[in-house]
Formats: sequence, structure tokens, C-alpha cells
Amino acid sequence: MADQKFAWKTEELCKSFESGIGKELHTQLVAQDKQNKHTSYISGPWFDMYLTARDPIVLNFNPFMAFNPDPKSEYNDQLTRATNMTVSAIRFLKTLRAGLLEPEVFHLNPAKSDTDIFKKLIRLVPSSLSWYGAYLVNAYPLDMSQYFRLFNSTRLPRPSRDELFTDDKARHLLVLRKGHFYVFDVLDHDGNIMSASEIQAHLKYILSDNGPAPEFPLAYLTSENRDTWAELRQKLVSSGNEETLRKVDSAVFCLCLDDFPIKDLVHLSHTMLHSDGTNRWFDKSFNLIIAKDGTAAVHFEHAWGDGVAVLRFFNEVFKDSTQTPAITPQSQPASTDSSAAVQKLNFKLNDALKTGIRAAKEKFDATMKTLTIDCIQFQRGGKEFLKKQKLSPDSVAQLAFQMAFLRQYGQTVATYESCSTAAFKHGRTETIRPASIFTKRCSEAFVREPSKHSAGELQQMMAECSRYHGQLTKEAAMGQGFDRHLFALRYLAAAKGIVLPELYLDPAYAQINHNILSTSTLASPAVNIGGFAPVVPDGFGIGYAVHDNWIGCNVSSYKGRNAREFLQCVQKALEDMFDAMEGKSIKT
Repeated sequence: MADQKFAWKTEELCKSFESGIGKELHTQLVAQDKQNKHTSYISGPWFDMYLTARDPIVLNFNPFMAFNPDPKSEYNDQLTRATNMTVSAIRFLKTLRAGLLEPEVFHLNPAKSDTDIFKKLIRLVPSSLSWYGAYLVNAYPLDMSQYFRLFNSTRLPRPSRDELFTDDKARHLLVLRKGHFYVFDVLDHDGNIMSASEIQAHLKYILSDNGPAPEFPLAYLTSENRDTWAELRQKLVSSGNEETLRKVDSAVFCLCLDDFPIKDLVHLSHTMLHSDGTNRWFDKSFNLIIAKDGTAAVHFEHAWGDGVAVLRFFNEVFKDSTQTPAITPQSQPASTDSSAAVQKLNFKLNDALKTGIRAAKEKFDATMKTLTIDCIQFQRGGKEFLKKQKLSPDSVAQLAFQMAFLRQYGQTVATYESCSTAAFKHGRTETIRPASIFTKRCSEAFVREPSKHSAGELQQMMAECSRYHGQLTKEAAMGQGFDRHLFALRYLAAAKGIVLPELYLDPAYAQINHNILSTSTLASPAVNIGGFAPVVPDGFGIGYAVHDNWIGCNVSSYKGRNAREFLQCVQKALEDMFDAMEGKSIKT
């Protein structure tokens, strides 16, 4: 009865918000949006949300994506792969800056628009009209305004609000190894890529440096609370490190060379998500990490951009480095004086800075001890099988998470699935809310009373979930979700000094924004696995991908939740659904 009372109260608040203060704020938001045609209503508030957050960016914000190995095994040698991926990354930079990167397109009906004929047709039509052509076949060119921050960019810690810094004139690469910092030019004065054999020689030189690891690894500071780091950075600057820091901040990107091989997928996730904190510059727009055995990943800072921009870069680097590698395992490095070309950066540290680094390390180590990561690969089928069943592969994965949580904890909870809104100018993301009355009904049928339902009835419930999930996904991608709208109205109220509307103080609003299940999917032939930490202390961070013939799922949790047990429940949920699809009865 108490729940019923709360539900009525929430309904009342929603109605009065919709007809009262919410309506006023919406009118103001629309007016503001019309005045600012150069951007979207969400862009400024969203940047603010990231940049004003004071929590450490490691685990709280930065995700990772790991590459599949090079199909030619001898190319997975660390030096060979580091050279090839660096050259491919710089080739991408050159293509991007020359305006030659083919635009990203979101296809609502790929059979009609994702074709060579359509692409040729669009190229022939003047750009002012090509949008209409795309619109007619439900293909939307995606916003690519984030891409310029991929390179030469760093998030700088500042008191109360960080700043995104970009210097596209810089021509050097930053390399981290054993906690030491090195820089060398990868572009010449005319902006051309340095020869691959020179890059190889410089990386070989760095890999042969046998000096001990630094006693006070500076990289720990990028894992600190942002205000603490801002204060320590100020101390670094006033201790004579300004120019050295500038080299770190302006570098094309950060290449991290690790001194150990990867043992398994769980070790891979820990290494690429956080590692031991000594050999990453977490503030850099992205770190390209290459382990001793050539296992590679991208770890990226989230304020400047979203998965769509990083995934495009990721796919192109994988394709280019594996199909047109700059060097072969037999290639000889250039006979050049790397000791003159490579500069090892040295930082002047006083006692206050050393104390700061020590404190950052202690916090980092303590936090990492509380994080568990586990993963499964479900091999019974994937996209191909599910599409034959006329089911959305994404909806099946999401349904498995609902069933798993219900089995493990006896309830269903707020669930977040990110969806790109790059079909709009300066679009960022929207939330798909996979937990619905349909998934609740279906989960309860599978978990609590499978014997009461025939396989046909269970199939029907899954089809219902799939249809509704498909509708939610389309709505979110086309800007019809409610999360960002409510977020912007709240932001506007705060900016105008208006008292926070009551709706935002309702426990139900707090509950749907406490995302115990935070999920994200990025499927691509180049991605081996991806992941991130939970977004709330009692949550799960779920990175997943539905491949052609299998489903991969990577889950993180803090103490108090059990990632391994959750994954066993996900496995059981998938087994049950596949049994139902094949007409078999469900084993309890």
C-alpha cells in the first residue's frame, strides 16, 4: 500500500510539473535552443556535467576497448604492433584534418541506404540537398564535431571545473613506460608522418631503457580527486614543471608500453581499465596501451567525447594496421640517433608533491582492491540465430540482465543503456531504459514460474519485449528520450536561480537515476572486449556485445555485489531463453 501511495504522489508531481514549472522551463529551453543554432541544447550542460564532477576520472568515467589480436600472429610482437598502430593512428589524424574522412551515417534501414549505389548518389548531389536524399531513405549523417579532440587533447584539472585543452600544432607523441615519460616527433615541420622505420627505432630505444621505475610515479596524480589534483598541478607548475607538463598535455596522444603479457580476459580488463596506475596518463583524450605480448587497447577520457567517435578511430586503426601495416616483423629500424630524437621528461618534485603522489597511490591501491571484474562468452548463438527468431539481439541481452538480477536479488532495478544521439548537431547520448513492464513480466515468468508457461507463451513474451525495446532504441536515437530533456530543464532552473522543482526531489526520480545496472554495447569486428566500472557503489558495470554466433559480457562490481554470481545468472538466463526459442521446457 505504501508503494501505491508513493506512485500516486509521483504521478501527481509529474502532472503538476508538466502543466506548471516544467512547461515554463520547456518554453525557455526551446527559445534558448532557437537562439543557439550553432549547437544543441544538451551540449553545454553535458560538458559541464563531466567537467564539474570532482570524483577521480579513473573507474568513475573512463572506459576501455580492447583490440582483437592481429590475425597474423607474428605481427603481435610489441614493437611491431606499437609501430603499426602508431602510424595508423597518425594516418587517421591526417585524413581527419584533411577533411577526407568519410562521414559517419546512422542507417535506420541499412538495406536501402548502406549501399554503394546510395553512397555514389549522395556524392553527386550538392551537399545542401544531400541531407534530404539521406532523409528519404532513413539514413542520417552523424555529427562529427567531437573528433577534433581525439588528438593533441587533455583534460586539465582546475578548481571546481576542469578544462579541455587542445593544441593541434604539436607534432610529438607521448610514450609512457615503467612510469617514465618520453616524447619524440611523429610529424615533421610540414605535417608529414615521420618514416615508420624512425618511429620503430625510437620505440625500440624506449623499450631498451633499463633504468629503474621512478620512486614517485607522477601518473598517480591523474587518478586523484579533481580538486586535489588541481591543487597539486598548481604546485607542479610553480616548481618549474610548466613546460614539461605542456609537452604531456599537447602530445598527439599517449602510447603506453607495458612490461608484462596479458594472462586472460579478466587480467586484460583490469590492465586496460586501471592497471597499477603508474603507466597511464588518465587525463589524456586517449591512451593507446600495448602490452608485452602485443595485446592492445584504447582507454579514453569521457568528457570530450563518446564511444561513437572513439569506435570509429578504433576500427580504422585496427583495419589499417592489420591490412596495410607500415612495417613487417622483419623490418629493420632506421639507423638514426634516437638518444638525440627522444627526450625523456624529468619532473622537479618537492616534498609536498611527493607526499601528494604517495597519498594518491594509497587511495588508488585501496580503491582497486574493492573492484571485481569477470566475463563470460556464451557460445550457443548470437545475432544470426536471434534475427532468424525475429528478435532484437540487443533486447535479448538486456532481458538476460533483468532476469539475472531478479534471480540473484529477487527484484528488478533501474537500468541504463547508453545510446548515441550523434544524428543531431552536437548530439551526445540519450538513455534507453530497458527495464519495462514487459521485461518484468517476462523475467518473472522465466525465473519464478517457468513450468506454468509453454515455450510458445515464453516466446511471445520475448517478442513483446523485443518490439518495445526496438521502439525505445529508435526513440532514444532520434532524440525522443526523456532523460536528457529532464536533465536540461533541471540545469536551466539552476542556471536561472529557480528553486529546484519538486519532481527532482521525489524519491522515484532519485531511484531511476541510481543506475544499479549500467550497460553499454559496442559491437565491431575489431573489438575483443570493452568495459567500465559501476556508476554507483552498489551497481554493476556491464559491457557486452552480441556477435554473429556468440554473446560476450564483461561485468564489474565493487564489494557488496558479486560480478561472478551475476554472470552465472546471465548465463542461465541466456540458456533458458535459447531453450524456449528451440521449443524446449525450462529447467528450474
